[in-house]
Amino acid sequence: MTRSSAAAAYVAALVAITAGVLALFGRHLWCSVGDLWPWSWETGSAHNSQHLLDPYSFTHFEHGLIFYAGLSLLAPRASLRVRFLAALTIAAGWEILENSDFIIDRYREQTVDAGYYGDSILNSLADMGWCALGFTVAARVRWWWSVAIMVLFEVVLALTIRDNLFLNILMLIHPFDGILAWQSAR
Repeated sequence: MTRSSAAAAYVAALVAITAGVLALFGRHLWCSVGDLWPWSWETGSAHNSQHLLDPYSFTHFEHGLIFYAGLSLLAPRASLRVRFLAALTIAAGWEILENSDFIIDRYREQTVDAGYYGDSILNSLADMGWCALGFTVAARVRWWWSVAIMVLFEVVLALTIRDNLFLNILMLIHPFDGILAWQSAR
C-alpha cells in the first residue's frame, strides 16, 4: 500500500467513524426541515448548521489555517501529509465534541444560539472538508495571507451574522452580557 492510498484509507475511515458517532448521537443526515438546498445563511433558524455551506463554514476554514500554523510549530519535522491528517483528526474530534449534549447545551445556555440542536451529519463532514481546504490554502500561501484571510472572515462574519470564530469561542467559554445583547439584535 502506498503512502497516498494509506492516507486516503485513513481519511475514509475517519469520515465513516465520525458519521457513525454522529448518527449514534441522533443527528439527522441532512436538514431536519427537509430543505434540499446545499447552503443556508439562516443562522437563527432550524437551518443553522444543517447544510453543506453556511456562515460557520468560514470558521471551519479558519480552523484549517490555525491547525496548519499550530502543527507547523508543534511538529515541524512531520511531513505535510502527517500534519494534514492530524488536522483532519482534530477537526473530526471537534465535530464529535461540538455535537455532544454537553456542548449543545452550553451553546443553548451561554450563546445567542438558544435554538441550536446540533449539526446534520453532512454539515459536520462538510465542516471537516472546509477545515481541510483551509489547511491546504495555508500550506500554499505565505503566512500573512492566512492572517489576512482570517481577519477578513472575522470582520465580514461579525458584520453580517454578528458572530465569528473568536466570538463563538469567547461566548462558549465565558459569555458577556453586552456581546450577547449585541448578537441578539441580528
